[in-house]
Amino acid sequence: MRRTRTLFAGQHLTGMTTMFITPAYAQAGTAAGPSAITSLLPFILIFIIMWFLIIRPQKKRLDEHRQMIAALKRGDKVVTAGGLIGKITAVAADDADEVTLELAQGVKVDAVKSTITAVLSKPEPATTK
Repeated sequence: MRRTRTLFAGQHLTGMTTMFITPAYAQAGTAAGPSAITSLLPFILIFIIMWFLIIRPQKKRLDEHRQMIAALKRGDKVVTAGGLIGKITAVAADDADEVTLELAQGVKVDAVKSTITAVLSKPEPATTK
């Protein structure tokens, strides 16, 4: 006697063929998933938040630093990234990336312009009488 299995009303399968039929065969149709815009919306919102909180302020700081570096001139008192404070005694040409700093009287050091983090004071113009 063969064993039969009832799947649906009136349908019988023998034991050998039932191992190849998956349970998903009897499931009803699935509902439609969320739209593409709905599923991408959280990622778009995260990017917008990151733009305003991180990327935009960093670009602004970078532009300000570039303007400060371009405006360096002889006599400016500056701070380097290493914490050295000195007065600029010579600025190389625009295409060169170096300045000469006087850290103490008679102690001069060449520094890369991009390592200058702040300008402490600008020289005051000489007054003529």
